[in-house]
Amino acid sequence: MISTLQKTIRPVWAVRGLHKSAVEVLKRPDPEDTVTASYGRFISEVKPQHLSSLVLHRSKRMVLDSIGVGLIGSTTDVFELALQHCQHMYAPDDISSVYGRRGSRLSPTLAAFVNGVATHSMDFDDTWHPATHPSGAVLPAVLALSDMMPNSKPSGPDFLLAFNVGIEIQGRLMRFSHEAHNIPKRFHPPSVVGTMGSAAACARLLSLDHSQCSHALAIAASLSGAPMANAATQSKPLHIGNASRLGLEAALLASRGLEASPLVLDAVAGVAGFDAFYEDYVPEPLESPNDGHVFLLEEQDMGFKRFPAHLGMHWVADAAASVHKLLVGLGPGTVSPSQVQDILLRVPKSKYINRPFPESEHEARHSFQFNACSALLDGEVTVQSFTPAALRRPDLLALLSRVHVEHPHDNPANFNSMYGEVQVTLVEGEILKGRCDTFYGHWRNPLTNESLRKKFRNNAGEVLRSEQVEGLIDVVGGLDTLGDCRDLLSQLQ
Repeated sequence: MISTLQKTIRPVWAVRGLHKSAVEVLKRPDPEDTVTASYGRFISEVKPQHLSSLVLHRSKRMVLDSIGVGLIGSTTDVFELALQHCQHMYAPDDISSVYGRRGSRLSPTLAAFVNGVATHSMDFDDTWHPATHPSGAVLPAVLALSDMMPNSKPSGPDFLLAFNVGIEIQGRLMRFSHEAHNIPKRFHPPSVVGTMGSAAACARLLSLDHSQCSHALAIAASLSGAPMANAATQSKPLHIGNASRLGLEAALLASRGLEASPLVLDAVAGVAGFDAFYEDYVPEPLESPNDGHVFLLEEQDMGFKRFPAHLGMHWVADAAASVHKLLVGLGPGTVSPSQVQDILLRVPKSKYINRPFPESEHEARHSFQFNACSALLDGEVTVQSFTPAALRRPDLLALLSRVHVEHPHDNPANFNSMYGEVQVTLVEGEILKGRCDTFYGHWRNPLTNESLRKKFRNNAGEVLRSEQVEGLIDVVGGLDTLGDCRDLLSQLQ
């Protein structure tokens, strides 16, 4: 197919009035040789056998964690608001299940939306490098689409393949930009690459051909983006919900024959494609899965959070927890603000997570100061740290008033190389220091299977019976051997 751009470009020799043979003719790349086409071919050609045992192991951990995070997220106010909106504003279409609501079903796209909202409603979902939340944008869409298939459900290997395609596409797109490696300033990455990943995963599950897969990505690009101004508000979880929902819609539209730019991932001078989101965008084609392709998840594990807050908070929490132990050793076994004269945090410079006096749970989840002081008082940060009562504790407020922040030049706003340092000066003048370079749960220091299952049991146990929780652990653990994923879908009800 000839694009509109191709139709409007006249050859150099025609513009200058020269004879065609007198000059070298500049040719556009063959449509099959574009970056966009290479992505479409990869999505359509990749097979379950291309997933290594390590990728399967890591992706099953991601699926389990994301389901647990979504289940506990279904207890939040923001999830309830999103669910009520979908139930009241749209005609009922009882197809796809909803986290934490037995018997409640929505249309596939709306189920993907509310389950995506649930997954990010507490900022408890996994995080990768370059910075994004990959599972929450993909898994709800793949689950909703699987529910949508009326006769035969996808096999476990096909389900995991689609999920991994969605993760892989996100990681590859973010590696087109050095800017993407840093903590974001302009837009929330899952609202961009997450939408593309959701579209890719759904296109794979629908077995679209390579052209349709390319169009799904291009359609998704037109449905992407959310500003960072809505971080630390109830609207931030909508970014993940929309990424999941709109990626699914993009794939479904492509399956009906809707077309979009065949060059959306390519760098075309004067015409913004995916590079509209990144100023230093340099795309590279994706090699065929049959040519020894190595999935990014093979090379880098996923970051899993031990408590529900922005990833940057885990460095200062671990550093502050080590100072807590020192303080407890000096006193009666508890920490009191009367011991503390000054608190200094050395953290990366990132405006939206520098919040001295957070006024809501969402702001608290994005506050270096709050998480450091919570860990200083309690020795850890937990789900309960963000309750209204915990936010109003007099001891916590007293410590917050004594915090100062520095941004050392050797501490970049980058999840792969940042550190957190907490220095507490006591009223007697003694100085206590704690530092964290890699927290427990980071991709360099991943949670053990035991820790991950403990997190899942705590989260899923908020809304499911214990036998259902254990059933999900078993089903997800054997997902790569299931003849179809009906067992997984039924366990979520």
